[in-house]
This record gives sequence, C-alpha cells and structure tokens, in this order.
Amino acid sequence: MEVLAPAGSKDSLKAALLGGADAIYLSGKVFGARRFAPNFSESEIKAAMRAAHDRGVKVYVTVNTLIKQSELPHAFSYLDALSSMEADAVIVQDRGLMRMIRENFPLAIHASTQMGVHSVDDARWAREAGAERAILARELSLPEIENIAREGGIGTEVFIHGALCYSFSGQCLFSSMLGGRSGNRGMCAQPCRKRYSLAGETSFTLSTADLFCVDSIPELMRIGVGSMKIEGRLRSPTYVYLATRAYKAAVQRASRGEEELMTPREREMLEVAFNRGFSSGYLGGNDVMQRRYAESRGLPIGTARSRGKEVWLPTTSLGEGDGITFYRDDDKIGGFEVRSPEPHDGGTLVRSPFRLELGEYTVYKTKDREFPEIERMISQVQLPTARAEPKRRAFSLPVVKRPARKASLSAHLSSIRSLRSVLPFVDRVYYEMDDHEGEARQMCEEAGKEFVLSLPRVTPIVPKVDSDAVMVHSPGQAMKYAGRRTYGSYFLNMFNSLTVPELHMSQVSVELSRQDLAELALHDSRALEVLVFGRVEMMITRDPTLKEGSLKDERGKKFPVIRDKQGWAHILNSADLFLMDFMGEMDRLGIDSYAIDLRGKSPELSAMVAEAFKKRDMGMKDRIKRKCGAITAGHYLRGVQ
Repeated sequence: MEVLAPAGSKDSLKAALLGGADAIYLSGKVFGARRFAPNFSESEIKAAMRAAHDRGVKVYVTVNTLIKQSELPHAFSYLDALSSMEADAVIVQDRGLMRMIRENFPLAIHASTQMGVHSVDDARWAREAGAERAILARELSLPEIENIAREGGIGTEVFIHGALCYSFSGQCLFSSMLGGRSGNRGMCAQPCRKRYSLAGETSFTLSTADLFCVDSIPELMRIGVGSMKIEGRLRSPTYVYLATRAYKAAVQRASRGEEELMTPREREMLEVAFNRGFSSGYLGGNDVMQRRYAESRGLPIGTARSRGKEVWLPTTSLGEGDGITFYRDDDKIGGFEVRSPEPHDGGTLVRSPFRLELGEYTVYKTKDREFPEIERMISQVQLPTARAEPKRRAFSLPVVKRPARKASLSAHLSSIRSLRSVLPFVDRVYYEMDDHEGEARQMCEEAGKEFVLSLPRVTPIVPKVDSDAVMVHSPGQAMKYAGRRTYGSYFLNMFNSLTVPELHMSQVSVELSRQDLAELALHDSRALEVLVFGRVEMMITRDPTLKEGSLKDERGKKFPVIRDKQGWAHILNSADLFLMDFMGEMDRLGIDSYAIDLRGKSPELSAMVAEAFKKRDMGMKDRIKRKCGAITAGHYLRGVQ
C-alpha cells in the first residue's frame, strides 16, 4: 500500500522524502486547494520531481480547484508545463479540467476528494471520464469503501491522518458565502473552527477531531485500497516527517501481520506535533467531533499546579528540552521549555521562566526534545535545482450564439401543500423523494407541468427510481440515469463550458459572478439554469450529533439546520438568495431557465415568491424580504477569489 505524504513547502518535501514516503503530493502557485501554503513555482516542481524520482518516489500535483471560464487558457498552459515535466499524476476536482486533460495531455488523473466520489457509480463515471484513481470522500465507512474498491473499477485512495472537513468534500460553501473565500478555490477561511450556539449550547460546534486511522490499515489493505493519504500541506515539516515515518512503519508492520502497528512513542510524537484531538473518522464509526477547542494544543498532560515560578506537572515522562503550554479554560497563558525537571509527589516539578498565577492550569506537551534533531536532519536533505522552460501553447474555445429568450421557471419543493400553491406559476417542479412523490407527479401531470424527481443529495448506493426525469447531484447519479432526462443541481459545481457529464439541463454554480456567468454563456450552447431564489446550502454533513435548529455565529447570524430522511444534516444560509433584479440581463445572455428553492417555506410564502418571479414583479421584493427575514445577491455581484 502506497503511503502518500503532503508537501506544502520545500522543507516539507524534504521531510516527506526523509520519512520514507512512497509518493508526495504538492501544488504549484496556482489552482491548488491550499493557496495559503508556500507551494512551488514551476521550476521548483521540476526540481521536486527530480529529487523524488531519483529516490523512486512519485509526485502528484494538485490542480484541484474549480476553474472559471476565463482561467481555462492559463490552466491549459499550466497543464502543458506539468505534462512536459512528466508529473506522475495530477489531482483534479473540476470535471471540465478532466476533459481538457483527457483530450490534450498524457497525464494520469486522480479524482480529488473535492470531486466527491462516494459511490460505485461515481467511481465508474470517474474511470470513464479518464481518471485512474479516485480519492474517496472522507465520509465513507469501511464497507462503503470496500464496495467501491471491489466494484468501481478504479484505483482508490483514502485519507488516513490529518484534518477532517466538517462538510462533505467539495460541497462546502460556508467560507465562500460568508466572506468570498471559497474552499473550492483553495481559500477556505475555516468557519468550521469558529464558535457557534445551537440548542442552548455554545461550543466549537462544527469542529472535528483530526483523523488518526492507523487501526484501519489492515482492513484497508484487505479491501484492496491502493494508497493512504496523510493530510497536512499547511503543517510543519516536523509533522510531515513524523506522520510519514509512522504510517510507513505501520504499513510494513501490517503487511507482516504484526498486531502493534504504531508504538506508544510514535503516537506520542504525532500528538505533540499537531493535535486537536484524534478520531478514527468515519472509518471507525461516527464519533468524529471534538468541540472543546479548535486549535492544535499538542498532547494533553493533565492539571498542573502553580506556586508562582514552581510548577508541579502530573507526569513523569517529561524530559530536558520538552516544551509545555498552559491554558485556563480557552485562554492560552503561555509556555516554556522544560529545564532540570525533578521527580516530586508522583509527578514532575519544573521551574517557569515567568511567574504564573497561583492555582491550577490545563497543561499540554507542545514540543518534543527530539524535534530539534529532526529539524536538523530535514535541513540537511539536499534538493537539486531545475529550470522549467515556459510553455505557452495557445488555447481557445469557440464563441457560441445564445439568443435572448424568455426562460422557464422551475421550483424546488418538498411538500404537497407548497406544490399545490405554486403550480399555477411554474413550468417545472424538482420534487424531493418522499412518500408523496406519486401524488406530486400526478398533480404536475394534471396541471401540464414537468415533474422532475430530485434524488437524495448523497447516495453511497444510488437508488432505483421510476421517473422519466431526475435531478442529479453527483456524476454517478447522472451516469446511472443517463437514459432519462437529467437535470443537474448547483451541487455539481458547474464552473465552465468544458464541464462533464452532458445533461439535459445544468444549474450553474452559485459561486459564479455575473461576469463569470457571461463568459460561461459565451462559450456553452447547452441548456443552463440559474438559481435565483432560496436558501443556499452551506454545508452537508454526516455528523449524527448535530441538532436541528438555528446555528448562530458570533455576529448573531442564524443558519437553519435540517436533517434529511437519509440522516445527513444540511446547514443553510442565513439569508435567501434573491436575483430577480438581474433576470433581464441573464435573459440577454440566453439563460434557459431560472430556479426558485421553496423547500421549507410555507405554502403562502411559496405562492407569493413563485408569482412574483413568474411576473418579474419587483414591487414584491420588500414584502418578500420582510417575510424571509433577509435576502442577498450572493456571489452574483462580488464573485469568489
């Protein structure tokens, strides 16, 4: 089994090589999902590949953001350069980029976890679209992974250690909607690591523990997973070295049938290097949360007692050169390096270089005495130099003519009462699967309106349905129902005209600005739909402990939390999207359809909104705003970085 290590910097690259990685993933300065890491210039990527290949180590380059239409020529040039360097693979989220690579470059493609591959159908689609490996969604259980590994017909990769996103990968719009820093563009501001209030409790509600899945290695090996991935391109070189070395050793021990896969000392070093609590993730069940604090605090030691500059610690394992840090509740008080520790009263007595208030503190080990030597070893690894010759082959797409038109109006609905109230005003209904879908279909047929059955958002097993038209949320769902009329939701992240698969109609991403949409429409002749009203979904999560209700952030904004029939929780925006003001200009772009999301709205409000949008009645805007509480133009005016 391949051990795949992160490299967000040249020092981390050295650490991964020193730790014994079989493969390394890194990013250039553009189109990478960790834009805040130092990353690599094209010349540095070429040098990194030379250093790795000389040691028999593979290098995968992440090109795993969504690509705007205007960025396609730049992306083409970048891929051309990577192809000339003979990258072992590129990791890709954007399905339009997959198409570009397949048609133009001999590059191996790994489908990013951001693509959300979570079913056998998704895996088969990825394989047919040109991928040789799928980096599976981190929400999957071991049986679900086994099903994909055995039936998907594609190589598989699984995250084994490091940060775990709260939201299903590739489906988080929280950072994007709050501040324009899109996780799908490598700019996540980590709102999941902030404080929230829900159901009378205030905590780091959305903050997960870090993955620590060493115990799952034998089962992953038995299943046939080909690669296990360590997360951490934003973490220290010491962390990269320790994680790589520990998991490499664990794989070797597992292959020999040993029971102890990681020594207590190896685990201790990992906990000190970076630790916000460890969890076996969804591989080991559903216990993935750690809501007391969101930052790395290192290895918990216990409760320390201060007598000013003399501090008693409840451990006998600390040695000269270890580092400790003190907290009181959420406040970080400070820390120091241990000097001349003395055994005392079943623990250790140390002297603080500064005076601590008398009393008790929670203490963590935040540095190990071996770290300086590890840093020295990493610094001694030599990397070659290389020069990447600029390659700038021209890339362009034909302009298409989309005549201005009066678009149709679709409604997302989940109740019969609301459906009845809006039928006079809409042309098409996207109805959520439930026990009343037969009645909903009949009502639409009798009213002469198109009925589209909306599949569940996340489907490790895509359900069989009897409907001529379906709304799909993943490429696997689209593949399963390729013989039907398929409508793609905005969860498919359509950013550019190369996006596949081909559908009957596609909702464009809600992260596109008016300029982004205009550029897309200029090059895409397919049927396009724009969401113009409703609560945009910010997150979808498998966390079973999140309560339904109103999630309130530190600024007082409230985000509805609802749980669907499949057990997934959805966090919605605090305001309704409202784009009626701009439908005229979208008409001139040749947009085919507009969608209004009325799920969760009363029949009366649903009818009011549907009638207003049908008639383009701007006089209703203030009344709708009062009824909804707040409205927003979303990204239409500001876009995302």
